[in-house]
Amino acid sequence: MGAVGLQTHIWANNTRSTLLLIGFPVMLTVVLFGLELVLMGFGFLPNSGGTLGDDIGLAVAMLAGTIPLAVVAALIWFAIAWFANQALIDVMTGARPVTRAEEPELYNLLENLAISRGLRTPTLRIIESDSLNAFASGIREGHYSVSVTRGLMAALDRDEMEAVLAHELTHVINKDVRTMVIASIFAGIISVICQLVFRGLFYVRGGKDNKNAGPLILIGFAIAAVGYVFAIVIRLMLSRTREYVADAGAVELTKNPDSMISALRKVSGRSKLEAPDDVQGMFLDNERAGFTDALFATHPSIDKRIAALIRFGGGRDPGPWDGIEAPAYASGTAVPQTASTAVPYT
Repeated sequence: MGAVGLQTHIWANNTRSTLLLIGFPVMLTVVLFGLELVLMGFGFLPNSGGTLGDDIGLAVAMLAGTIPLAVVAALIWFAIAWFANQALIDVMTGARPVTRAEEPELYNLLENLAISRGLRTPTLRIIESDSLNAFASGIREGHYSVSVTRGLMAALDRDEMEAVLAHELTHVINKDVRTMVIASIFAGIISVICQLVFRGLFYVRGGKDNKNAGPLILIGFAIAAVGYVFAIVIRLMLSRTREYVADAGAVELTKNPDSMISALRKVSGRSKLEAPDDVQGMFLDNERAGFTDALFATHPSIDKRIAALIRFGGGRDPGPWDGIEAPAYASGTAVPQTASTAVPYT
């Protein structure tokens, strides 16, 4: 973590954001070209009446109209993402904004952390879920948000909640949130288009008057598959090191590695929150089970993150949480505690 440096990480995120913006209309054109071939195979678009090469050549000629369409679609979708990204994420996750009057302790924690870094306080949002999770979102100054679940508030004490908020605020400082929002919105629409193309194979009949129907459909679906894989690659190119850096940033802000570690222990195995895969990449934890899920995981495992905090932050690992020992953080309301627990935030 220390060898990379914060400015290098921010520069890398800015580069990724630029590449995503440039790559989106290009990949959208590729996916639409695949869709043209499929529609030609099914008989919904005219064919050349000649060889397979003639049909592909005709589809390439159609790109003269497809490319402007892809650029216009990219610009429209970018405008939607720029102005309505938070509304889309709120619908997908169930997050809602809250005021200082509704959640004074939680709001004050976030505000104090933001002030310590000279930032405008992000909008605080709550998700009414028993899951233990949180995420930051937004793509420009004055429109950032930090969302936490009700379950997380009920499970963490004051210091642990402060560490989680500092983790999410670090994502804002590092520009991770902008990159993740762009990826989730853009990669998400590519995934949707590709899935629609794939499902068309099972619900559409046609193409009997085209002798090249079968090869055209197969080639079209292969190209669409490339687009779908590209959407997965977008997730993977958003380096998992961002979570290590955000954990380190939380320690820098709070000077308390133990609280970040204990918060991660409580979150482990209890973070499942329903949302599209692309949005789950923004979560505090998105731990997956199984070889395939681990291969395409957007986050390092909790154990690896804790090991990094112990090695680089000097923290101590309290071990797995049993759900009983720690006091709850919930609008300043304390719960019975043992002698070993921290004092709840009041």
